[in-house]
Amino acid sequence: MQRFVKKMQQYVSFTTFLILFVGLTAVLSFVLILSDVKGESYDIREFTLSPDTIRSNKTVEDPVKTEEERTRVASEVQPVYQFTEEIGSNRAAIVSSIFDYVLDVKANSVIQNTQEDGIPAETVKPMSAMVDDLRSKLSPIEKSETAFRLSDEQLRVLLGQNSETLREVRDILTNTTKTVMKDPIRNDDLIRAKNELERILREDQRIPTSLMQVAVTIGRFSIVENEILNEEITEARVKDAMADVEPTKILQGQVIVREGQVVDREVYRQLELTGMLTSQTTYKPIVGLAFYIILMMFLVFTHFYSWKATAERKGKILLVFLIIFLLNVVVMKLIGLVEKDYDVMVAFLFPTALSAMLTRALSNEKLAFLMCILTAGTSGLVLRDGYTTILQMEISLYVLFSGIVAVYMMSTSHKRSVLLQTSMLVALTNLIFLAFYLLMTQSSYSWQELTFYGIAAVVSGLLSGALAIGLLPFFETVFNILSDMKLIELSNPNHPLLKKILTETPGTYHHSVMVANLADSACEAIGANGLLARVGSYYHDIGKTKRPSFFIENQMNGKNPHDTIPPETSSDIIIAHTTEGAKMLSKHKMPQEIIDIARQHHGTSLLQYFYVKAKEQNDEVAETDYRYPGPKPQTKEAAVISVADSVEAAVRSMKEPSAEKIRQVVNNIIKGKLNDGQFNECDLSMKELKKVESVICETMNGIYHSRIEYPK
Repeated sequence: MQRFVKKMQQYVSFTTFLILFVGLTAVLSFVLILSDVKGESYDIREFTLSPDTIRSNKTVEDPVKTEEERTRVASEVQPVYQFTEEIGSNRAAIVSSIFDYVLDVKANSVIQNTQEDGIPAETVKPMSAMVDDLRSKLSPIEKSETAFRLSDEQLRVLLGQNSETLREVRDILTNTTKTVMKDPIRNDDLIRAKNELERILREDQRIPTSLMQVAVTIGRFSIVENEILNEEITEARVKDAMADVEPTKILQGQVIVREGQVVDREVYRQLELTGMLTSQTTYKPIVGLAFYIILMMFLVFTHFYSWKATAERKGKILLVFLIIFLLNVVVMKLIGLVEKDYDVMVAFLFPTALSAMLTRALSNEKLAFLMCILTAGTSGLVLRDGYTTILQMEISLYVLFSGIVAVYMMSTSHKRSVLLQTSMLVALTNLIFLAFYLLMTQSSYSWQELTFYGIAAVVSGLLSGALAIGLLPFFETVFNILSDMKLIELSNPNHPLLKKILTETPGTYHHSVMVANLADSACEAIGANGLLARVGSYYHDIGKTKRPSFFIENQMNGKNPHDTIPPETSSDIIIAHTTEGAKMLSKHKMPQEIIDIARQHHGTSLLQYFYVKAKEQNDEVAETDYRYPGPKPQTKEAAVISVADSVEAAVRSMKEPSAEKIRQVVNNIIKGKLNDGQFNECDLSMKELKKVESVICETMNGIYHSRIEYPK
């Protein structure tokens, strides 16, 4: 399968590979689930006898009944009126302005003239001119108040009054207007209020009879609505009242028509509404399922598209994820076929945590949580019972809680034994959830049913663990996946290769353990796989077991064989430990990630000591002959190990290491590798390199901290 993934990715990009297999899974999922979303239908005509007792297969709103109820409620809403006290003052001001205009025209009606003999004389404007002047002044009021217009005769009456009378009537009229309009006046009360004002005026003896009718006209004009219907608030209340109406629904499982009953127009309408007639060709459930599948596959696509990992690893994990998901759907379908023959919910036997446990063991928490969500949602569709047409929520929650518990439990340990412990905890979780479910249904269950549900909860949990333990080696082998559990096994000191390093090259073993500590801490700090870095460090120098004595950490007697051989031979021996180590690891069927670390941890760096030594003997020596063959580190883990390897060797050779000296050495090593281009082929950023430098310095300071000198 690993070869298949590699071959596919040689011809297409990872994005194309991702779209291809996610699309294929979407089609297979759609085909598998399609039969579970189609409801029952009946061939029935109006005014015939129903062949069966028909119950609604879903809960739907009855829009006709709902609209009738909303219309009734809306008609009962009282309109909202808003009283504006300022309107009375404004109308009184208009009345006052009318009289002020009259007074103004009268004051300007006298014209000062000079006679021929030089004696001043006064002439009064003709009444017609005064009427025109007054009409001109009242023009703005007449334009804004279309209901107001005094006749020329009424204007003459006003102009014919003396100023004192006009002022008195003005005050009476404005005060009366304010008095009448201090109370709310609606449109329905407008005539009554106008009549009330007229009554008050006519009873007032101070108003001259000649002026009474004009005063009444102006007064009646001044009375308007001051409590106006607030359409916005009223409409909002109507909407709120209508919104508060609970939709009238045909409930899931509700009897629409009983066997032998006449299918009248109302019953037929309800059957149409629930989509239970064969004459209704509806594609809604099919389209809905398509959208659900698209949503699921979009989440899968997004995760793998944004995942920062090598294309090869993403390709393998993608296939594993999709196979586990489809395997879950098949198991659900099998349980669904059996469930129809029993009165109890056989769906509770479904191995709820299997997919989550496998996904977590083979990849990471994020992907495991995504699997939990997809499995839970799909189980609610496939393992439906009774008349549920969308999701069987109790099954979905049952699967979701168990899966989440499994993911959290497996995050605490990477040993295979955790699968058994997790399955027991999942069984307990299932029991607690089923207790919640049975109590919330408030139904009476027999002892046989309670016993079944208890056994189902335990079997589901244990079956999840048993199947996970059985299937995990299959996925690891077929897809050559390096899981955390596999890494834990490889870190066991009893592993043959680790025993070989310990017995044949004890100095190298100690060096590897130190490098593992440094690399693990640094990788964790930058979000890389610390466990992979640790295990890879254990094996990265396995090639030194071929010629142990040629490596300084294994030279116990103080003799250095490099002193007696040419520098080019020394260089060949040192350089060979990377390729020979990779061959040894391949021979022992070690994971490719470990092999790559052994081959890449020196990249194409220069053996400077032997190159300089050879240069002293022959100035024409080629630098390339003294460089490791590479390749350069391809992953963050390999790059961090290369730094940790160099730092550990450099610091160990220092006589009196101090914090400042260690920091300087680490900085120089990282800067040297960076300038040499050793990090050009991995996605290690400068920010991450700074973190690596800081963590390695802290760890080395902890190892080489100053000790107090005890008295003899």
